[in-house]
Amino acid sequence: MYCPKCGSLEDKVIDSRLSKDGRSIRRRRECLKCAQRFTTYEEIERSELRVAKRDGRSEPFDKEKLLAGMLKACEKRPVGTEALEKVAEDIMHELQMEFRREVPSHVIGAKVMVALHETDEVAYVRYASVYRHFQDIGEFIHEIQKLEKKPKKGSGQPELFK
Repeated sequence: MYCPKCGSLEDKVIDSRLSKDGRSIRRRRECLKCAQRFTTYEEIERSELRVAKRDGRSEPFDKEKLLAGMLKACEKRPVGTEALEKVAEDIMHELQMEFRREVPSHVIGAKVMVALHETDEVAYVRYASVYRHFQDIGEFIHEIQKLEKKPKKGSGQPELFK
């Protein structure tokens, strides 16, 4: 591992611990040349999941793109970045369990909408407006009215119809 300060390849591991729900290992390292300390993360290399777009194209799944969309929807909302990173990690894990190689983009969008509905309703409506291509204020109003009728998960009432 290259030292970020001097570029040396000689380092020692000071501390190792599980991170991100056991899906990666966090290592604290110290450069033997300049004594700079830095952190690295080790994750399992997974087979590349691809996203099947609506127009027929296919592209590699990008967790950062997923997170960026959620961050944009939650902009100026009381939702922490760490919470969204956990949601993105959970969605990615679900997709890898459900799909071997390629996942339709609408499945990803639906999973994000469910997660945002549970996290922040304003962020949910923002995301839905882009995801569903809202054209006028009537579509916003309709979505908000649906939101008022739909109970949040975890409200103690079981969901009977999906």
